[in-house]
Amino acid sequence: MKIHGYWLASGILGVTGSILQRIRNSCADVVVTKSLGLHPRKGHLGPILTVSHGGLLNAVGLTNPGIDGFADEMRVLKEASVPVVLSIFGATPEEASEVARKGERMGPIAIELNLSCPHAEISQIAHDPDLTYRFVTAVKAKASCPILAKITPNASDYVEVAKAAERAGADAIVAINTLRGMKIDIHQRRPVLGNKVGGLSGPPIFPVAVRCVYDLYQELSIPIIGVGGVSNWEDAVEMHLAGASAIQIGTALLNGIGIIAEIKSGVHQYLEENGLSDVSEIVGAATRC
Repeated sequence: MKIHGYWLASGILGVTGSILQRIRNSCADVVVTKSLGLHPRKGHLGPILTVSHGGLLNAVGLTNPGIDGFADEMRVLKEASVPVVLSIFGATPEEASEVARKGERMGPIAIELNLSCPHAEISQIAHDPDLTYRFVTAVKAKASCPILAKITPNASDYVEVAKAAERAGADAIVAINTLRGMKIDIHQRRPVLGNKVGGLSGPPIFPVAVRCVYDLYQELSIPIIGVGGVSNWEDAVEMHLAGASAIQIGTALLNGIGIIAEIKSGVHQYLEENGLSDVSEIVGAATRC
């Protein structure tokens, strides 16, 4: 699997096959599903979403129909020839490997292993290199398709976590997941989100994502898929320069699903104006200064 292009990030619109197909038709090279577990899950009580400082705070709590419950949606996507990455999670390495085993049978082009949702019990996996290694190893043992490990910037040493995932056989690193944050209602004097703490996404986290991709690119030999606050073509170019081979776009789609096409067009024009023929020519260029 060649890691390139502009993808729909997990968790924004990845609920039904029809929506994912629509995003694909709007120029997404790949779509990533909402994270799926072994069993159906209701998630947290509301409110689960709020705006804050130009970004979004969400505490959905990994709501999903379970891997078996997603089979019909996956069939819709396969029939439409949509390139799908299945995002999965598990509370234990064994549970994650079982979800991967079931998921691979559905025919995704890859599996994204969510190791770092900041508002669920799996939040601590990607804080621990040894635990990360165990999860990736277990999933690799049950799935032959590429495995993409999604890590968190909240870890004290995310580079070591990513290196552990690479040693375990991860085919690429997805960086970053959302940042832990919260919002307090000053009139009610209480946290806005039902879970109190949520994950911050959108423009406020973009500089953090760039820094993480930049650091990881210098230490890893596997590709990096950059995600976190990319909102326009300039952001995409910056993320490529930091070291991202592919880019996922999430919160920016709330301004319209045409944003992916706009980003792709802008990057293409940038390359032309600089006498370049392919994005690969700028990936990691900023790390070589």
